[in-house]
Amino acid sequence: MSSPPVAPPGWSRWLVPPAALSVHLSIGQAYAWSVFKPPLESALDLDGTQSALPFQLAIVMLGLSAAFGGTLVERNGPRWAMTVALVCFSSGFLISALGAGTKQYWLIVLGYGFIGGIGLGIGYISPVSTLIKWFPDRPGMATGIAIMGFGGGALIASPWSAQMLDSFGGDNDGIALAFLVHGLSYAVFMTLGVLLVRVPRTGKPAGSGPSAVEGVQVSARDAVRTPQFWCLWVVLCMNVTAGIGILEKAAPMITDFFADSSTPVSASAAAGFVALLSAANMTGRIGWSSASDRIGRKNIYRVYLGVGALMYLLIALFGDASKPLFVLCALVVLSFYGGGFATIPAYLKDLFGTYQVGAIHGRLLTAWSTAGVLGPLIVNWIADRQEAAGKHGSSLYGLSFGIMIGLLVVGFVANELVRPVHARHHVPAPREAADARRQQSA
Repeated sequence: MSSPPVAPPGWSRWLVPPAALSVHLSIGQAYAWSVFKPPLESALDLDGTQSALPFQLAIVMLGLSAAFGGTLVERNGPRWAMTVALVCFSSGFLISALGAGTKQYWLIVLGYGFIGGIGLGIGYISPVSTLIKWFPDRPGMATGIAIMGFGGGALIASPWSAQMLDSFGGDNDGIALAFLVHGLSYAVFMTLGVLLVRVPRTGKPAGSGPSAVEGVQVSARDAVRTPQFWCLWVVLCMNVTAGIGILEKAAPMITDFFADSSTPVSASAAAGFVALLSAANMTGRIGWSSASDRIGRKNIYRVYLGVGALMYLLIALFGDASKPLFVLCALVVLSFYGGGFATIPAYLKDLFGTYQVGAIHGRLLTAWSTAGVLGPLIVNWIADRQEAAGKHGSSLYGLSFGIMIGLLVVGFVANELVRPVHARHHVPAPREAADARRQQSA
């Protein structure tokens, strides 16, 4: 498992995206955690903050494990990384099943949050470097296909989980059985990716256009010392913060915006709105990232951040007067949220090359961990304070939306500051070639 499996002659590079999808569709279950919140609160006598803790810890561990494990992923290859992700993610569910069955909440936090979160991080970055090497001509499209799976995993996991809870029951035994089925099913599905993934032979993959190893190459250690890395860190953090600010509170937000109108939003309509946002998140990952291959990475982030700020402004000014406008603007913001995740690996490849792009990507995902705390904190804390002050409806969100606009502007400026990496950070060609030969002979 520690030796990267090299593709035999004639191996189709189009077999690699399905391998990546098998992992990302599985770990994308994280976005469906809210399905388990109500039954957990009822069965284990938890409050909303406690039931959210496994998910929050999982997202934090995603960023940390991606940052610290990125170099190991580059060194050991995608099969090793996918195997680690499989073991951690599936065993996290199995430990959570034990915790639910024995009413030991701390086991659910440990299993799903800590151990499963490590699986999320390693699994998320496991195919990125390999996809970019297979598709140097279309890196945005390639990574978009895989990362689309993470955004779309909830579309499968959410109704599936709900159906299991209906069948097994919402008590602790039913939750435990649902966790058990998840753990075993995802282990089987992720195994397909482990068996299918291959790395290209040294040189240019057949039909791939330009070689993946041409141009600038920068190591992960040197990349984090460049201003370009930190500019992209800010860009990703601001874009994710803005998107998750809507995503995390989508159902109550649309309900609050039209609570005082003649046609308030029902609970079922709010749930449908959440499903639409998930679809926009998923399609944005493949659509916008593919567009970046044509118009360039900096230009597509100008769209994400600039147009995203405009969408927030329109919601703040006119959102409570028009449901179609509110929904349309929110869908655009969420498509940018997903697109930003899918485009960032290709942006890193453009700046730092493919030498250690997986490790660099892992370090950059600490921006996601930060945004995962920052976005919900801004929207929820301000809404709570505004409600305590006697405000209601759309006025609960005016200040937080203003902050989001400001953050997107900060991200826009950071994107404008991105320049080519200085030559002093480049990896000498002989060193890169030696590393490549060592990987092939391993």
